[in-house]
Amino acid sequence: MFSILLILQIVVPILLIICILLQQRGTALGSAFGGSGGGFYLKRRGAEQKIFIATIVLSALFLILSVLSLMGKS
Repeated sequence: MFSILLILQIVVPILLIICILLQQRGTALGSAFGGSGGGFYLKRRGAEQKIFIATIVLSALFLILSVLSLMGKS
């Protein structure tokens, strides 16, 4: 059980990093300070939405795995 948990704790963060890096970047910091670029409110569609949902699921799974790992050590 512990070895499966350890392997999952290695695989899930790698997948999470990949999902974060695949997400489309905005117009950098310029739009945050009032620069032109408009699209501050962007609707996600298609693959972008699936990557976004996968990022949320993987981050929740990483949190759960971390808590399980802490509970197993005590």
